[in-house]
Parts: sequence; C-alpha cells; structure tokens
Amino acid sequence: MLFMMDQTLSPLELLPPQPGQRLQRGVCRGLRALDFVCVEELIPCPGLRVDVMALGPRGEIWVVECKSGRADFQSDRKWQGYLDWCDRFFWAVDADFPVELLPEGTGLILADAYDAEVARMAPEVPLSGARRKVVLRTFARAAAGRLQMLRDPGFSG
Repeated sequence: MLFMMDQTLSPLELLPPQPGQRLQRGVCRGLRALDFVCVEELIPCPGLRVDVMALGPRGEIWVVECKSGRADFQSDRKWQGYLDWCDRFFWAVDADFPVELLPEGTGLILADAYDAEVARMAPEVPLSGARRKVVLRTFARAAAGRLQMLRDPGFSG
C-alpha cells in the first residue's frame, strides 16, 4: 500500500509528535537565535541522555531538560547527573507548567514548539578542561554522525 504525503508540507516541517519533542524543537530554535547550536537526545556517558545540549559561540555548553508536565518532572531521577556535563543547566517548560516545582539554582526556559525564551539564567559552573574536551568531542561526533545519516541514509558503515 502506497502512502502519499500532503504536498503542502515537507517532512522536515512536520511537528514532532510528543510534547517533550515539541519543547525540544522550540528550545533549539530559541537557542539558535542566541547563536547556540544544538544536538537533541545526546548521550554524554552511558546511562544519561540529555534532551538538548547546546554549544555557544564562546564554547559554553548548556544542557536543557524539557519537561512536559508535573508527572514528567517528578519521575526524573537523573537530572543531577547532567550537571557534570555542562557549564549551565536549564529546565524547559511550557507556560502552563508549575515552575515553583523546579529546583532553585537551575535555569529556566519557557518554550513552545516554535520558540523559547530564557526566563532565568542558570548559574555558571565551568567544566574542567578535560571534561570539556570529552563533551565537545561527543557533541561533534553526534552532530557529524547525524548529518552523515541525513546525507546518506542507506549507508550503515
């Protein structure tokens, strides 16, 4: 059975299906406006997967955890492990999220599927040089690998 896509939308214009993925898209758009580049669903080490890792124009590294609601936030037990992999840590939530639940000493980004705004800057805790090197290498390899898969999706290496 053949499936014909609506010709008015390209596959890249379709919105992600899950609320957290919609927030990721808005966060990446908002951070791009601040001259950051982003990789979604990045694994900095075994057992951790950050929603968005962003690399700034001066080499700063931000991690953003997207939370679609109270239950999503309350079930997250790994977020403190992300602090060792970034210079600043942020939560990204929509306008209806009860922000009083979010821990003090973390950043806040208000987002939707189309844009985002930093509402509270996270404190800066600079990575060590050795850790920064590992993070940058992981970021670069993930970004390059994904670009290569888009360019040549049939090649498995």
